[in-house]
Amino acid sequence: MNLKPSAHSILRISIRVRVLVAIVLAWAALPATAQKPAEPDWRTLAAERAQILSRVKWTPVTGTMPNRKGGFFEQDKELTGVPYSSVRAEGRSIGFDISLRTFLAAVENPLSVLYTENLAGRVPNAAAYYGTVCSSYTSYALQCAIQEVSRRHGPAVSKGVVKVEPHSAQGAEVGDVIYTPHATESSGSHVELVTEVVKDAGGRVVSVLVEESRPPTTATTRRTAATFNAHLAAKKKQLYRVTDLDDWRGVNRVERALFPDYAADAKKADINRTLLLDLGDWVPYEKGRPVKFNLMDRDALGMTSLVVQKEGKVVELLPINGRGVIERVFQATGDYTAHVLLPDGSTSAACEFAVCDLVLGIPDKSVQLGKEWKLSFSAANMRPLAVYLSSKSDSYGRHPLFLTDEDRQLGEFTVPAGLLKKPGVVNVWLIGEHRLGRLKVQKDIRVIAPE
Repeated sequence: MNLKPSAHSILRISIRVRVLVAIVLAWAALPATAQKPAEPDWRTLAAERAQILSRVKWTPVTGTMPNRKGGFFEQDKELTGVPYSSVRAEGRSIGFDISLRTFLAAVENPLSVLYTENLAGRVPNAAAYYGTVCSSYTSYALQCAIQEVSRRHGPAVSKGVVKVEPHSAQGAEVGDVIYTPHATESSGSHVELVTEVVKDAGGRVVSVLVEESRPPTTATTRRTAATFNAHLAAKKKQLYRVTDLDDWRGVNRVERALFPDYAADAKKADINRTLLLDLGDWVPYEKGRPVKFNLMDRDALGMTSLVVQKEGKVVELLPINGRGVIERVFQATGDYTAHVLLPDGSTSAACEFAVCDLVLGIPDKSVQLGKEWKLSFSAANMRPLAVYLSSKSDSYGRHPLFLTDEDRQLGEFTVPAGLLKKPGVVNVWLIGEHRLGRLKVQKDIRVIAPE
């Protein structure tokens, strides 16, 4: 057997090697941007992420979901864009405290909190249990870890942002925000986002697409250059541009948090047709809060038992006598699933939920303006993310304070001495994260003037 390669084989190998070397050298000579697909500019990403919320389709399954404009959303009428609300006291805002798929699951459950709870009159400027507001919508698009308030979008309050010049459609770019200033310090303001700018062959802007969260759902408006200019002129609106995203966000960056989860929100949600939870699906519950399982059996497959598991071990096995609601309270924190056994021995799809605990401690007495003070916290099956301070007497006194690993180990946080500028009542929020969503616990403390 002759193992010696022929001259012809050697020639072919030599040619292949030279070709490979040439390809490698040519690739190495290319600029870095040509060697791999360019990452989308953050402004383009802002528009795309805003449209995750503004383009989603959903249909109420009953006529009892409250509408921020008054009344209720119409049953069986398809809507585009997430609803407008202001669920601050409940701590569950789409894109931040819950995922979009959790909302979509709640929409499909006729006995979910969307249809059984009405926050109007209980929570300021609220209606439905889940919903965005203008600033949570733009904060979601601009990659913030915690919702910013409207006025934080402008240069009077924040760094890394400027007024656009020329202050007209001809100066507009994707990612710009339109800010409507507040009439008084305590009154509200409004922000909108530019998501598309169309130019003619000569480079002049012919139309601008603006998207925003407003009652009853997100709104998408395409304006000609002339009508866009008229829109800016109304109510002293200002067109702002974030020139340095990191400078503008400061510490409030989505990279340090689990939410918003853009990939999960952009993916089509596979909604359970057999059972759903009162809060939807893929959602955390506070320890000790009832969990309501709505056994819907939409496909009429039959049901024999409800099975609840905690981290793979059965904790509840309950016989089912047809459709209806089963309510349970779980005191043990952990990750749970719930599914139904069918008459043929198979199982339904499972709902996922977590039981978590979040505890906040603040000083028993008032604290003095200009002096540091401490708060304590603890959590189970949840990672404390941040403390958020909101002064009732100072509309600019809103401060996200992100916790470090050292803070979490100690279970306490020191509020800096010069952070708050005015005496009065301050809302103190502790924000915790689980992979399925967030929970918040809130207490009030009085800040008094120096003696």
